Amino acid sequence: MSKPFPDNPFLRENFAPVMAECDAPDLIVSEGELPFDLAGTLYRNGPNPMFPPLGNKHHWFLGEGMIHAIHVEGGRASYRNRWVRTEQYEAQRKAGERLVPTGFGEAAVEGAEGIKRNVANTNVVWHAGKLLALDEGNSPVAMNGDTLTTDGSWTFEGKYEGPMTAHPKFNPRTGEMHFFGYMAAGPGSPDISYQVVDRNGKLTRSDMFKAPYASMVHDFIVTDEHVIFPIFPATIDVERIMKGGPTIAWDPDAGTHIGIMARDASVDTVRWFKGDPCYVYHPMNAWTSHEGGRTRVHADVMKYSRVPLFPDADGKKAPSDLSDEQGLLVRWTFDLDGNSDTYTEEQLTDLGGEFPRFDERFAGHGYRHGFYAAMNRPKEQKGSSYDTLVHIDLETGKRKAWEPGKGRYVHEPVFVPRKADAAEGDGYIVSLVYDSTRNLSDFIVLDADDLSKGPVARVELPSRVPFGFHGNWRGAA
Repeated sequence: MSKPFPDNPFLRENFAPVMAECDAPDLIVSEGELPFDLAGTLYRNGPNPMFPPLGNKHHWFLGEGMIHAIHVEGGRASYRNRWVRTEQYEAQRKAGERLVPTGFGEAAVEGAEGIKRNVANTNVVWHAGKLLALDEGNSPVAMNGDTLTTDGSWTFEGKYEGPMTAHPKFNPRTGEMHFFGYMAAGPGSPDISYQVVDRNGKLTRSDMFKAPYASMVHDFIVTDEHVIFPIFPATIDVERIMKGGPTIAWDPDAGTHIGIMARDASVDTVRWFKGDPCYVYHPMNAWTSHEGGRTRVHADVMKYSRVPLFPDADGKKAPSDLSDEQGLLVRWTFDLDGNSDTYTEEQLTDLGGEFPRFDERFAGHGYRHGFYAAMNRPKEQKGSSYDTLVHIDLETGKRKAWEPGKGRYVHEPVFVPRKADAAEGDGYIVSLVYDSTRNLSDFIVLDADDLSKGPVARVELPSRVPFGFHGNWRGAA
């Protein structure tokens, strides 16, 4: 019999896992009406631990992944959720207990050391006919986009079996997928891999280079002309780990290093820029400009003063609450024709947040409209999370926002264009809202032009969807 889950802030309230997989073919639209021009599926991924932790070092990032899918078509909606059937999942399900730890630096149970650790819990994307569940330390796990059954690890026809970021970038014009992997030469290595996959899923490029040091590289950025590899001082130091120190730690002395190369160039040409210690989990977008005879790269990112949720290099405990510090949206500009290895920074808004998104038809190009989740209310109860969805006009700096109300918390906003050729920002924001009074979640649709008007439609889900990380929209065929 499984033991109870411990009283850990990332295992209670809406961080706690849901233990049931279910199908709900006809959901109740409890507010407004689902637009008939909205047709497709919102997929969401996040940690959903199968069993309680082995020890006392549970980390939110290491629970097994569960995919939640809300399908919308013809003014109706349905819901389905499934755990991702990784090797880790299958071994533990067969044993009926936890075998693999959910804490960094903890050991597996005796006899389970050889189980491949793959949580597949961070993001889920659709590419070349496959639904790919991603974490950042493994190959993607391919799933059926309709049934959510797991097909298994996908290694691009055996041509790349290394780690893959949970944040691949898609070229809206060619359909290519760009991605990287860190620690690509093994645990603790500073090696970064870089891959390009065409619209049909064929690997067309695979390279390797060394970063200034080994670190947790959660995301990267691609413009129509350049690739940006950010290396922040969330270091992975083998010597420190061997002495019993933290696996991933904030080490500001390592500094920030941003590598930039032309997309068609060799990795030997990566140029490194240096900045103050900081951390960015997620960029919003980036683009390359040519003005006054100079080439510049501009990157809009959610910047923290330190890496959230991880301890200092000396072992000092990490902040245990997401509200400890919110990221601030800033714009970094790199002058590729200058002689300096530094870059400039401009703060774009004073309301911090996370999970930045935009109209991804403009990925890698100049754009105007951004969206993100913010904590705009005073912390009102245990388990509080992001409570506001924000739209920022990056030309005027003006914001519009929607708060769902006391005791309700939002997930990442995802933009869906009203139609394929709609103007930038003309469409819907789809997301999830957790209602703590009902202990259930809702699927919501907002008009992207004015979030403050509230939901165009709110759909009741049969279960709550735990706070997780990322999701994406797959339009109906």
